[in-house]
Amino acid sequence: MSAVQIDRAAVIGAGVMGAAIAGHLAGAGIRCLLLDVVPHQLLPDEERKGLTISHSAVRNRLAEQGKQRLVRMNPAPLYDARFIHRIETGNVEDDWERLSEMDWIIEAVVERLDVKQQLLSRLEQVWKPGTIVSSNTSGVSIQEMSKSCSPSFRQHFMGTHFFNPPRYMKLLEIIPGDMTDSSLVQDMKQFCEKRLGKGVVIAKDTPNFIANRIGTYGLMMTVQEMVSHGYTIEEVDAVTGPALGRPKSATFRTLDLVGLDTFLHVAGNVRDRALDESERRAFDIPELLQKMVDQGWLGEKSGSGFYQKVKGASGSVIKTLDLQTMQYRERQHPVSSSLQAAKQAKGTASKIKALLGGSDKYSKLAWDVLKHVLVYAAEKLGEIADRIEDIDQSMKWGFNWELGPFEIWDAIGVEPSVRRMEQEGLKVPDWVKERLEAGTAAFYRELEGALQVAEGKGYRPLDTPPEWIHLPRLKRSGGVILGNSGASLLDIGDDVACLEFHSPNNAIGADILSMIQQSVDIVEKDYAGLVIANQGRNFCVGANIMLLLMEAQDEEWDEVDRIIRYFQDTMTKLKYCKRPVVAAPHRMTLGGGVEVCLPSDRTVFAAETYFGLVETGVGLIPAGGGCKEMLRRMSDLAGLEQDLTPQLQSLFETIAMAKVSSSGFDAANLGYARPTDRVVMQQERQIYEAKQSVLELNRAGYSQPYPAMIRVTGENGAALLKAAVQTMLRGGYISEHDALIASKLAAVLSGGAVGENTMVSEQHILDLEREAFLSLCGEPKTQQRMQHMLSKGKPLRN
Repeated sequence: MSAVQIDRAAVIGAGVMGAAIAGHLAGAGIRCLLLDVVPHQLLPDEERKGLTISHSAVRNRLAEQGKQRLVRMNPAPLYDARFIHRIETGNVEDDWERLSEMDWIIEAVVERLDVKQQLLSRLEQVWKPGTIVSSNTSGVSIQEMSKSCSPSFRQHFMGTHFFNPPRYMKLLEIIPGDMTDSSLVQDMKQFCEKRLGKGVVIAKDTPNFIANRIGTYGLMMTVQEMVSHGYTIEEVDAVTGPALGRPKSATFRTLDLVGLDTFLHVAGNVRDRALDESERRAFDIPELLQKMVDQGWLGEKSGSGFYQKVKGASGSVIKTLDLQTMQYRERQHPVSSSLQAAKQAKGTASKIKALLGGSDKYSKLAWDVLKHVLVYAAEKLGEIADRIEDIDQSMKWGFNWELGPFEIWDAIGVEPSVRRMEQEGLKVPDWVKERLEAGTAAFYRELEGALQVAEGKGYRPLDTPPEWIHLPRLKRSGGVILGNSGASLLDIGDDVACLEFHSPNNAIGADILSMIQQSVDIVEKDYAGLVIANQGRNFCVGANIMLLLMEAQDEEWDEVDRIIRYFQDTMTKLKYCKRPVVAAPHRMTLGGGVEVCLPSDRTVFAAETYFGLVETGVGLIPAGGGCKEMLRRMSDLAGLEQDLTPQLQSLFETIAMAKVSSSGFDAANLGYARPTDRVVMQQERQIYEAKQSVLELNRAGYSQPYPAMIRVTGENGAALLKAAVQTMLRGGYISEHDALIASKLAAVLSGGAVGENTMVSEQHILDLEREAFLSLCGEPKTQQRMQHMLSKGKPLRN
């Protein structure tokens, strides 16, 4: 438990980054004061309103503009737009004294040492002893900016480098100064991990810290390889993207997003401050990049960079810069045996090995880039960070690499790669070779289910909090109770079992449904309760629509009916389990994935959960109990007297428009989350927190749910919804097929051919779901939508 308690924070500087940090703090439930400088002149709109330069709306304008940007930006910096009210705006003149009321003050002004020094000097005049102060700098020295401050102030001062955008980029580098209280650093690490959901690493006070130091070096090496060997931009990006375990933006799309001017500033920081002459030369600005900046080709923000988006008659076209002519041309798509082998390989380690194992020029490019990065990371251990895992995690959390440098080294084999590096004249750090000689070459190893990491010539346990339950390691250490190709039931301790999906994309098929049925039987007999969770990229993208499409195309209607009945029966069995069931969804949780969560006693959402019944996007309606569960919640909430119509209209709109929550918090706005459900900021803790919910329900004297009658609006409600559908159709907002799907959904959600306020059984709604689903499966346009989703990965409007 962190000793730090932060309820109020201030951010000084309301630019893009400062405002986004305030937004993230607000999302974590922290009240935030956002300050910026006072404008020196009125805007035309302010003049028209008759405002003066002394009016508070004018004086707070810059901070207020930063705050309002948070609501308009896409992707949204806020988990929920309502959280904007947790941010108060002000200015650094009128509200400066209020900084003494804060628990944490974050400086996010321009990246200039003199400006930051002046701000800290002024801040110390109102600073309350004990208040934490930090700088969101990407590379300015923490020691230098605070060297004129008092020892007491410096003990409470550190760097907190948030990566942009703070909500979506997990990495937070904490950089202690030479006098920062070490216990405070650890307390802040724990606080930022648990409360803010960040992945925190402790960095040394060196140029660009960890992630930007290695990432910038890697980009420099890549540009140098491209220029010296004549590779095209597309060739480099084909190699340095997913084939190498990195994002699709690869090298040059990333540079365009960052901005070439920003990148050169970051690179220049190392070149100017690094102690080693050879390292400074590695950060010399390539002539190509300098020429592009001089011409204003800065990337996305200027409209042109390595890529250029051009509007054409049939839509936008992406063109690529030809480095020979310095003109933009049509994009090319490199093809080679090594790239194809990497694409076909399963898992990041296998992809990298397949790419490096080829004999074409793309294999050579991958190796020539990678070998320098691996050696550089090894050289910087001890200088930029003390721990191997901090370097690896920095690159994964800050640059979205699938594997960190030392994990990659393990994947390709330390001994053969070092041998090849030395044959090619590369100097490998002595400590790496000493580990080879000691027979402990690998940087990580697993021992009795626990991960260990290299230290000296041996290993030490990886510092992992006990609350971080890691399912793959648990499985390898014998924690599997039962399993099949689609799912496994695991023992996660304290008499709680966890049902883990592991089918392709975690799509629900017969194997997962069978495992749910068996899991309920086992848990009722031998366990205190069940958690439904996994640690895949997404929780569940829905049901296996390929199987449904094949059966529908073959007109095997009895088989389609059997599949849907089996799904419904399985969800019913899950709902009426005699032990508590807690679902823990994360990221994409769609369609059938939602229907697995809805029967649970509680749902523990990850903050980044995109949750919604999206079946209409493939021409269907929810038929695994999703409509029934949402109707039951609506009926329970309304009681016996309240008019159901407004809630029905809202529910109909949510499902018919396939609305998906923008976060775990937003799920409540769509009616998917109950007051008893909760959101966990730190995803690593999610399964642990779900387990605690199971135990809490048991301690409170859990009793098995019972089937309930559901009050429905009947034919009157259906008529109201269908009239709205026809209005949309006549207005050209939806297609004929959209109207057909919506009309069938309306009939289900209104309870069918019954009177208003009729009480119907859960099975009645399930039968309506299944009948509507079956009829839609037979529609050619629905089958077209399903086929399009399978082949293109996005909805078809027909």
